Amino acid sequence: MNIVIDIGNTRIKLAVFDQNELMYTAIVDELNEETLIKHIVGNNVSQGILSSVSNNVALNELLKKYNFFHFNHATPLPLALKYATPKTLGLDRIAAVVGARQVVAKGNLLAIDLGTCVTYDFLNDKNEYLGGGISPGFEMRFKALNKFTGKLPLVKYKKNKLALIGNSTENSIISGVYNGLKNEIEGLIKQYEEQYKNLKIVVTGGDINLFDLAPKNRIFADEFLVLKGLNEILIYNEEE
Repeated sequence: MNIVIDIGNTRIKLAVFDQNELMYTAIVDELNEETLIKHIVGNNVSQGILSSVSNNVALNELLKKYNFFHFNHATPLPLALKYATPKTLGLDRIAAVVGARQVVAKGNLLAIDLGTCVTYDFLNDKNEYLGGGISPGFEMRFKALNKFTGKLPLVKYKKNKLALIGNSTENSIISGVYNGLKNEIEGLIKQYEEQYKNLKIVVTGGDINLFDLAPKNRIFADEFLVLKGLNEILIYNEEE
């Protein structure tokens, strides 16, 4: 059994796998020895992988006790990186595209992660990672309108009936942010499809359910893409 831990900007996500089969996931408030013992001993876990946006020395020492592999930019990958600045490439972006390749086994592939930021990551039919794009996520756009203007309110939005024409300042913000991001995503997908034949798209992230990105025969949704990618990287390095 494998354990995967992803420490992001806002959440700590944990998952336990039996080889490639996802057994369960959890979100934890704090990663300490008690939490590790609960998930490791209880599931007979033999190895794990950690991906973190920060470098916590004490945590790293703790994880060594439990046979954890620390994912970093020097880690061998089951794909070829063609990115010009690989040391600046987000580890979550790498994991997402590795996970997407498990969903779509071959061909041109675009992984879209709808999180704090929206990231676009492209893997070609030669299994070469070329790069992609980064733009502000859904909540970040609302916060930016509030922070960088004098009078616009901070809007909270949950998916419900949406009018194209906002009849109030709040509804106008919702319409602009929602439709702006939706059209950004659909427009970029169209541009990728014009350049790359038989493109498949895999979508993940916390805002995965905000948009209906039909048709579904070329678009796949998987909320655990990054965790699955980290597990695949762990397995790949075990085999190495």
